[in-house]
Amino acid sequence: MSVKGTNGRGKGPGRGSSDLRRADASAGAPVDRPEGIRNVALVGHSGAGKTMLLEALLAATGTIPRMGSIVDGNTVSDAEPSEIHQQRSVVLSVAPLIYDGVKVNLLDTPGYGDFTGELRAGLRAADAVLFVVSAVDGVDAATTALWAECAQLDTPRAVVISRLDHPRASFDAALAACQQAFGQSVVPAYLPVRTNGSVTGLLGLLSGQVSEYDGESPEPAVREASVDELAAAESERGALIEGIISESEDESLMDRYLGGEDIDADVLVGDLETAVARGSFFPVLATSAEKGLGITELLDMLTRAFPTPLERAVPDVTDLAGQPAGPLSCDPDGPLAGEVVRTTMDPFLGRVCLVRVFSGTLREDSAVHVSGRGLAERGHEDHDSDERLTHLYSPMGASLRPVPYSVAGDICAITKLGSAETGDTVSAKDAPLLITAWDMPEPLMPVAVEAATRSDEDALAKSLGKVAAGDPTLRVERNSETHQLILWCMGEAHGEVILDRLRDQGVKLQTVPVVTPLRETFAAPAAGHGRYVKQSGGHGQYAICDIEVEALERGAGFEFVDKTVGGVVPNQFIGSVEKGVRAQMQKGVSAGFPVVDIRVTLVGGKAHSVDSSDAAFQSAGALALREAAAAGRIQLLEPVSAVTISIPDEYVGAVMSDLSSRRGRLTGTTSSGGDATEVTAEVPDGELLRYAVQLRALTAGTGRFRRSYLRHEPVPGNVAPAAAHA
Repeated sequence: MSVKGTNGRGKGPGRGSSDLRRADASAGAPVDRPEGIRNVALVGHSGAGKTMLLEALLAATGTIPRMGSIVDGNTVSDAEPSEIHQQRSVVLSVAPLIYDGVKVNLLDTPGYGDFTGELRAGLRAADAVLFVVSAVDGVDAATTALWAECAQLDTPRAVVISRLDHPRASFDAALAACQQAFGQSVVPAYLPVRTNGSVTGLLGLLSGQVSEYDGESPEPAVREASVDELAAAESERGALIEGIISESEDESLMDRYLGGEDIDADVLVGDLETAVARGSFFPVLATSAEKGLGITELLDMLTRAFPTPLERAVPDVTDLAGQPAGPLSCDPDGPLAGEVVRTTMDPFLGRVCLVRVFSGTLREDSAVHVSGRGLAERGHEDHDSDERLTHLYSPMGASLRPVPYSVAGDICAITKLGSAETGDTVSAKDAPLLITAWDMPEPLMPVAVEAATRSDEDALAKSLGKVAAGDPTLRVERNSETHQLILWCMGEAHGEVILDRLRDQGVKLQTVPVVTPLRETFAAPAAGHGRYVKQSGGHGQYAICDIEVEALERGAGFEFVDKTVGGVVPNQFIGSVEKGVRAQMQKGVSAGFPVVDIRVTLVGGKAHSVDSSDAAFQSAGALALREAAAAGRIQLLEPVSAVTISIPDEYVGAVMSDLSSRRGRLTGTTSSGGDATEVTAEVPDGELLRYAVQLRALTAGTGRFRRSYLRHEPVPGNVAPAAAHA
């Protein structure tokens, strides 16, 4: 890190020189050893400045000739049509750069809650996380929750306070917000230096030097800090040094420091880098992507303080039978184990898979085994196949650059794998493995779609298969009761992106209201008379039956009882009456929903020796049930789900009040550790159609919930009409 001061500057190949700025060719070259790789995920709320920070890093190292613009739609990481249209990241993107001989794979993740699946994929592929916090907007609740998740996993982290060039930017306010949200181990390594009210440089708290940026050259001019500047930063410098020493393995440092000894800066920087890589200390840096301010300092931190893949554990692996396959290490010569963290469909290249190689080495023109397990409930059937890698690439956003191999710890792209989907394991053909899957969020907002015309139905089915292959947070369901095609999404924005992708593939479709799968039952006993008599010359139809219908307990199902006497309905046709009743129950008798929980008793009827038939008595049974429904009282039943909501304590009251407005019944609250609570309730499904969106709004993006079907219950009279047409 450049907090080393003059001793740290100038190391490596031409930092800031023309050699470094022409590094675009080497940025896509393969790396031979894991120690020369850093995998860093950029996270933060939407609008924090992640994409432009990545552009500044790429431009400063010469990986790209100049920075792109979100408004112009020409940034490296936002290349999808939906990203350009919405002017925000919606997918995971990888952009590597070379600095000081180290390859840094930067993973730009979406900041909007609907695309948390892409965020999780980025975290899986990364070994460290860079939290980008806007100096204008501060820290949101979702970012705070993500920090806590990373803390549980001991993930190395650092914080970048971005957008310092904005008129409303406040480094001090943003730093205070970070320390309140993330804890006191978040300590600045640099402080902004202002000239005429504008930030023009950074003061290194360990080096005592000021890096001044003129907005034109990516390399800052360095000078010694003035006495006044050092005096103003004395408190922050002391906090930084004490924090570093407290993490040092040299137990004598603290005594020496408190005794007044001036600890050598190189010692402090070495301990700082060790603590950051270990995930126990979290430096704060300051940047302005537009001015290039702080980019050199950030590059130093990425390459020198963040861990190599060798320092992070490889996920657990099993064989195809699910038996542990032994721990793997990040060894280029070890067994091959890679994971598909993202899948896209390119109109020219076909299926493009982004792969994090955890062990072994992927080589072009080699045979591999592709395995996918555990996502059958989301429409991704378990699959295994042996395939040959014809081409291997280093990704740069949407661009691909050929490489001959990719070693353990690196990230590459593979094309034309016929069966690979996001979450699949790529391993050796003769030693297939399965990597333990990462946690994928459950999609809980339904969107009902239908093809515009019958001829579009096949195109819709094919395109859905392609879209679902790359998005494990999408679940495709054909509801057996309502017969609707349901796309289960993470929220409105996610749904819009899915629909845009389908339309971009030429599919003509439309969205329709989601129908809640209600059911019907008899609220009171009723009797029905079914008469199916037809004479049209030749063989006729004759069947008459009388039934009595009564309700059973909820969940009891269906019972059919024969109480006829004297053979008024011949034995061979009694089963026909039951078939007809069952068929009519599936069609419904009032609002078109299945009838459940009833007992039908056959009490009488008539038959004809010639004209009676199985089909006639089936029709008579159906008519009898419809007549009983017309004469009786039908009760609509709605599905009710058991819902568990995980929220910070501060939102418990608001969530419980909202549940009451949704006809929910609270069943309990449980502390889930820290400042979080789990609220359990029973809520009608019709009230949950947009709950994923509404809970996010109610809890500032921090609320999560899961649901499971519980039972069907009577629909209150005042909501029955709305429920029937939901």
